[in-house]
Amino acid sequence: MKRTLVLFAVLAATASPAQARTWDQIKSSGTIKIATEGAFKPFNYFEGKTLTGFEVELGNAIAKQLGMKVQWVTQPFDGLLIGLNQDRYDFVIASHGITPERQKAVDFSAPHYCTGGLIVSKTGGPKTAKDLSGKIVAVQVGTTYLDNVKKVAGVKSVKTYPKDTDAQQAIMMGRADAWVSDKFLAIDAIKANPGKLQQGDLLFQERIGMAVKKGNASLLKELNTTLQKLQGNGTYAKISGKYFGQDIRCK
Repeated sequence: MKRTLVLFAVLAATASPAQARTWDQIKSSGTIKIATEGAFKPFNYFEGKTLTGFEVELGNAIAKQLGMKVQWVTQPFDGLLIGLNQDRYDFVIASHGITPERQKAVDFSAPHYCTGGLIVSKTGGPKTAKDLSGKIVAVQVGTTYLDNVKKVAGVKSVKTYPKDTDAQQAIMMGRADAWVSDKFLAIDAIKANPGKLQQGDLLFQERIGMAVKKGNASLLKELNTTLQKLQGNGTYAKISGKYFGQDIRCK
């Protein structure tokens, strides 16, 4: 689903020479530090001062399965992987699409869900990639949505915004003709604005994973094993059902 390219060169330049905490070090401390954006409903967002969402509940379930307390860190999306490479936290769960560029800079877990970039517009607006020709498209900065919209032939211009909610507001206010975002987030927005927004085609499909610092194999192994356990014991399906009414794991 979401989102792309903090360039590898930038990530490499900001990487800490220190080693990330191994699983044994995390386990000894009793607390695992998890980072997310906190502005990507229904995956990670604030209700008042409470951080919640599908990925937050999944992160808490992972920590519980591992026997760990959780320290959550929130910051803008386009700085999350940079912070990971500076050892500010142990892993990131923030709807990062698994891309070749990102895999040069960080290691990803097995996908914790699958989705795609959905075209959204006001009723009567563009619904297909072909319809985007000559149109202004709104996307969040630093995302795979931006990268994929740029590949569409004939798009008049792509406007970037700090948050997905800002990009959505751009089409609501008539500053853009279409908005491309995560399928589930977009469907949620369409339901919240009956008669005002319409669902178009999927522009691309995407696998979403948790990120750890490059080479942190021990933590990556624990995350993959724990995710598999949660998907096998019904915990994952329960959390997914709460937010989406369906199981959104990759089939």
